[in-house]
Amino acid sequence: MPVTTTPEHLPSPFEKGGLRGISQASTKQAPLNPPCPPFTKGGYAAKAARIACVLFCLAESATAALAAPPDFAQVKAAWQPSEAWLLDRNGEVVQERRIDNRSRRTDWTALAAISPALIGAVLHAEDQRFLSHGGVDWLAVGHAALTNLFNDRPRGASTLTMQLAALLDVELRARRGRRGIGEKWDQMQAARDLDAAWSKTQILEAYFNLLPMRGDLIGIDAASRALFDKRPAGLSPAEAIVLAALIRAPNAKAGEVAKRACALGAGLDNAPDCKTLTQLSLNSLTGRHPIVATVDLAPHLASQLLKRPGERLRTTLDAHLQRRVRASLNEQLARLAPRHVQDAAALVLDNDSGAVLAYVSVSGTASAGGETDGVTAPRQAGSTLKPFLYALALERRYLTAASPLDDRPLAIATGGGQYVPQNYDRQYRGQASLRQALASSLNIPAVHTLELVGEDLFANRLARLGFEGLTEAADFYGPAMALGSLDVTLWQLTNAYRALANGGLVNTPSLIPSTGRQTSTKATRAFSPEATYIVADILADRQARAATFGLESPLASRSWAAVKTGTSKDMRDNWCVGFTDRYTVGVWVGNFDGSPMHDVSGVAGAAPAWRDIIDHLHTGSPSQPPKAPARLVRRKVAPPTSHPGANGSCPAPNPTARSGPPPAHPPKSSIPATAACSPSTRTFPRHASDSA
Repeated sequence: MPVTTTPEHLPSPFEKGGLRGISQASTKQAPLNPPCPPFTKGGYAAKAARIACVLFCLAESATAALAAPPDFAQVKAAWQPSEAWLLDRNGEVVQERRIDNRSRRTDWTALAAISPALIGAVLHAEDQRFLSHGGVDWLAVGHAALTNLFNDRPRGASTLTMQLAALLDVELRARRGRRGIGEKWDQMQAARDLDAAWSKTQILEAYFNLLPMRGDLIGIDAASRALFDKRPAGLSPAEAIVLAALIRAPNAKAGEVAKRACALGAGLDNAPDCKTLTQLSLNSLTGRHPIVATVDLAPHLASQLLKRPGERLRTTLDAHLQRRVRASLNEQLARLAPRHVQDAAALVLDNDSGAVLAYVSVSGTASAGGETDGVTAPRQAGSTLKPFLYALALERRYLTAASPLDDRPLAIATGGGQYVPQNYDRQYRGQASLRQALASSLNIPAVHTLELVGEDLFANRLARLGFEGLTEAADFYGPAMALGSLDVTLWQLTNAYRALANGGLVNTPSLIPSTGRQTSTKATRAFSPEATYIVADILADRQARAATFGLESPLASRSWAAVKTGTSKDMRDNWCVGFTDRYTVGVWVGNFDGSPMHDVSGVAGAAPAWRDIIDHLHTGSPSQPPKAPARLVRRKVAPPTSHPGANGSCPAPNPTARSGPPPAHPPKSSIPATAACSPSTRTFPRHASDSA
């Protein structure tokens, strides 16, 4: 026959009839008392219990034994949460996400992480002799047997161990209403076997984790978090009593649970008064019961990557940096809220490995698109594509950094009228060097450079960088492509700038660590090292961008960084993307619903958050400028002037649009002194905004 165990005691706030304690140490099986109550002690209930126990023993010896109880370790290992967890590179949780919508089962909870108040309340309500019986409480059985003879409302005598046996074996659960005698008999035998095989600590721990609670909640952790927004370890005595009162009727009306909670509290020392328990029941058991994620740092990324319940997926993210980037974006959104800015996103890449260190998309309280992933949402690029255009012209040796480019009023005939690009500040400089044109984000020189290079070549190079927004033929976008009419994602744009940081090599970033040193795919060449070095040098030149941005602006980081801003048509999108010797950071701000911001440029919208992130990344380790490639020639050149013909510059163009093919053979001298003069134009159906 199975025998009972004697666990040690652990303090509980409830004295009268409650649990005084259970040791976490493994308990030993040792015979203490006879398996059935003696005839000589107790009244009719005790004698009934003795008879029931003897009959059970006789029946047990005459019937085939049930299946052996499962091992505790197997039950714990088989626990299947409805949640999945996204981890950072060090194993720290950055996001918890529900995957299985059939039931809500959170992580397995150790008994030591459950409030003693809850353990005491549950034992007082469900099984007061749990510590002394061997799986079946024969005194309760005898009392129930006598009560049921004279009562129309039958009373059960299930112990926690019997309830757990039914939770572990579907065959032991009641099929319709209350169990029949045979079903009850099998459940009692299974409970005795379970008590003999498991310690009291293990029985309690499994019971609290497998227990069905309100609605679709399974286990005490899910119930505690859903009803009281806290872990079981932090439950108050009042909360513990309400949860204990739920066990017999988890979906009862709040008023009925309150009555049972009051009755339960009356039997416990130091319990809250009935008014407190009633109010708590009414407040916590009405309406929906959502579970707030314990960690909510990367919800959009988790929705991409987590697919299986119970999954714990390690990523390349850095949890500390993820928090810091989120804080930077939220602070900037708070500052920009009066200007109708509600959404922002940021991406941080490791230049060498391609590892994604931070992946953030946040929204303000008034946002209409909080579920949108700002890292992958396509938006108009603005001026952020200009570095790639100039890199192409430099690589092809059509231009040098000192080449003078025309910056005068320009009009181009299109099918819908004239396309008249303007600079962001509405000013014209007559002539501007490529360095000044790129650093100060001048629009008209960029249009001329696209005419020089050709749309097809530029479109092909953008595709090589990973931009997927070119859904039409290149001539559909026309000169507007130079000013960012293409739709891009923050993911694509940031990685394209990472190619500039890596000397023109491009590959796909990685979110999942690999076993090797590199985490991304094999790199391919998008630009020459010489062209990317010149572009990086220009984007880091404070003096060259001073005409538009000033010497001191949010673009001026503490250490070396190459950076570019962009603003799309009608100020719907702000971009700031740049890189240091170790990291590439992209930031976008705007509104996911496409509504325009109120007078917010890239330098005012996205740049402050970009600089904050860059400065944080290089705290204590300043960024160093790259070394010039050996084949690069550096020479001093007199600045261009606005006078026609001076320093070999082009004469002032006629602002009237002309049509015709571009030059078949653009200038290809190794160090050209000037740009091609007045490149011809074609008609185009789509325009880009004037952006900086």
